[in-house]
Amino acid sequence: MNPSVRTIFNQNFTPEKYADFLVDLNTGLHKPIEFRVAETPVFLTDDFRDRLIQAGEEIINVIAAPDFKALTERAIPEKWRVANENDHPHFIALDFGVCKDESANIVPKLIEMQGFPSLYGFQQHLAENYRHTFEIHGNQTIFFNGLTKSSYIDLLKETIVGPYQPDEVVLMDVNAPDQKTAVDFYITEKYIGTPVVSLADLIQEGDQLFYKTGNEEKKRIRRIYNRLIFDEIENDPDIFNKVVDIRKPLDVEWITHPNWFYRISKYTMPFLRGQYVPKTQFVNKLATMPDDLQNYVLKPLFSFAGQGVIIDVSADDIKNLPDPENWILQEKVEYVPVVESPDGGVKVELRLLYLWPDGQDKPTLAVNLARLSKGKMIGVRYNKDFNWVGGTVAFMHK
Repeated sequence: MNPSVRTIFNQNFTPEKYADFLVDLNTGLHKPIEFRVAETPVFLTDDFRDRLIQAGEEIINVIAAPDFKALTERAIPEKWRVANENDHPHFIALDFGVCKDESANIVPKLIEMQGFPSLYGFQQHLAENYRHTFEIHGNQTIFFNGLTKSSYIDLLKETIVGPYQPDEVVLMDVNAPDQKTAVDFYITEKYIGTPVVSLADLIQEGDQLFYKTGNEEKKRIRRIYNRLIFDEIENDPDIFNKVVDIRKPLDVEWITHPNWFYRISKYTMPFLRGQYVPKTQFVNKLATMPDDLQNYVLKPLFSFAGQGVIIDVSADDIKNLPDPENWILQEKVEYVPVVESPDGGVKVELRLLYLWPDGQDKPTLAVNLARLSKGKMIGVRYNKDFNWVGGTVAFMHK
């Protein structure tokens, strides 16, 4: 991480500034942010930024290869397979832990990946407020590939809205206004004009979908900017008897298609190689049980937000799995506390966010998301009693 920028930030930091920052961050929002936002952004060195870009590019080359869909066909649970899949994902998120290699260099190590949207709207809003409150220099940016706020929002709009009018494209989730990430939904609506709807708001007539606007006008939906994760409706097996069954062939485009959530996921990890990827194997394909299980974690393929992960793995944990084909054994990634806080080091996870509009040959690395942690794992539930943790963003030299 960048030591000189960090020193200046920490010297100028006060709890009062952070309190002002949170007030400004929440001002004008649909409702207050429901997750913890960290006291500080992350500041990347040029060297680490370049390693991060390279790590992402090596993984993107696998995803963009012609055989990727054949490779990941088994990743999609049949009950959640959705019709009319397209040729490529529109969003890719790659999560990297900040670690040390054998030569003590600070390097990124892949943790997880997803073919699903993240906080593409909120991160821009967050960065603007960090910059304003803490006077972050103009030569620092959160964007890659020379993007600016204006060109980034243009790319976001090209990806999500495409050739349609913004009100023909809806951002859809199960109960959209009640999601913890709803702040991102409404900021996205402000930036590109896509209305926010819930699954129950969809109206089906034949194979076409409609929604009702604020003045009760029925409007045709041409595209769905999908934020629905099927895990969230897993416990309601009858849900598609009550709402539109979105798995069926419908005359609507998906941005991005729900099947990509499974194709680009933990399922993909065993197919990846390279210095930035931890050794990962499908449990049902283990030739022998590793002697050093303390250096591995056991992860279920079909879960999200870290649920079901076994950190301290035993041989019995593996032998007793009823469905070993749905688990991976992954080499542990040891995070290094590289961010200096007033009371010690903080661990960092960085998410590279790509956009892939229709008509482009490959995705564009656009922006980033970061999370700070002092707990055993990254994530809100593991960091409840700490400060200088939570959601944030990384700045780097332009």
